[in-house]
Amino acid sequence: MAQPVWNSRNISDQSGRVVIVTGANSGIGLEAATVLAHKNAIVIIAARNLEKNKAALNRIKEKFPDADIHTMELDLADLSSIKTFADNFKIAFSRLDLLINNAGVMVPPYGKTADGFELQMGTNHFGHFALTGRLIDIIKSTPQSRIVTVSSMAHKAGNIDFNDLNWEKRNYKKWKAYGDSKIANLYFTFALEKRLEKEKAPVIAAAAHPGWTATDLQRHTGIFSRLNPVFAQTIPMGALPTLYAATETTVRGADFFGPSGFMEIKGYPKKVSSNQKSRDINLAEKLWDISEKMTGVTF
Repeated sequence: MAQPVWNSRNISDQSGRVVIVTGANSGIGLEAATVLAHKNAIVIIAARNLEKNKAALNRIKEKFPDADIHTMELDLADLSSIKTFADNFKIAFSRLDLLINNAGVMVPPYGKTADGFELQMGTNHFGHFALTGRLIDIIKSTPQSRIVTVSSMAHKAGNIDFNDLNWEKRNYKKWKAYGDSKIANLYFTFALEKRLEKEKAPVIAAAAHPGWTATDLQRHTGIFSRLNPVFAQTIPMGALPTLYAATETTVRGADFFGPSGFMEIKGYPKKVSSNQKSRDINLAEKLWDISEKMTGVTF
């Protein structure tokens, strides 16, 4: 008998839940924000481009006029912006039920963040590490809260060089740097979950990946964006693993979700396994210690 498929219709009413989605002004983040707003969550679009944020809010409001949706400026490539965002959020809201660490940059030319981190690791990992750390107190004080971090199949290419995190000694390989940032997302999730369990905090840290999904994220990829019509799934399908991790009652700490089809490229969501390297807790702890030092944020 075929497995029943899980889609956004399966998501229960989210009334009363306060949700932050980073990078929610386009792609998978916008789709997740739209679905959660439709399910009556209070949703904050957290992204750096204020015009795109407003356009995303208007798109959601056109579909669902009663949606309780807000925009807040957040630049994950700037630690001071992250601190300002977290401070402003805590003034405006007294709870945080769900943090979706979704924003990301994918294979751009070599660049650095405001704080001198290589752009992909700096945005995709250090930015979300600092954001989660600055919000962890309000997350822990909210019963049954969750942190969902979006990784990628590219984590399988990740092999972090801890002696050259900012690519100052090596020739820059943008795909390798992307894979490093995506395995970092998993190290972060697993090390965070370990800490939450140890202190018996009522919080789940889980991860998801969208398979091969056609989004604006791929604008630097060349060949991948050209192959999208053949292999990629739609944005609503690509958002399902994230939404599953964010809402399904069976989710446990350190679970990882992705598409159920061939090679996890596309399909309805299911629990998947990340590679063996990503589950090396010693490497996860090493990255955690470095992340605290580099961001100045401790949990």
